[in-house]
Amino acid sequence: MNDALSKGTRVSGEDRSALAVRLKRRYDEGESIRMLAAATGRSYGFVHRLLGEAGVELRGRGGATRRRRPVV
Repeated sequence: MNDALSKGTRVSGEDRSALAVRLKRRYDEGESIRMLAAATGRSYGFVHRLLGEAGVELRGRGGATRRRRPVV
């Protein structure tokens, strides 16, 4: 699915709401914010902000986690 928009195009009103719904669905299906940004031709920040407006609970960054070693 290609949601690419013209670069610099202002997205507002119903178009913004519709885009938010599509991005929310794709994010919930496992796509990353970076992947969504590349697919839409928008910035990471724009997609992040739009997902926040849509009420999405963002995933953690992933990767290895560091645990505190127990004191011996």
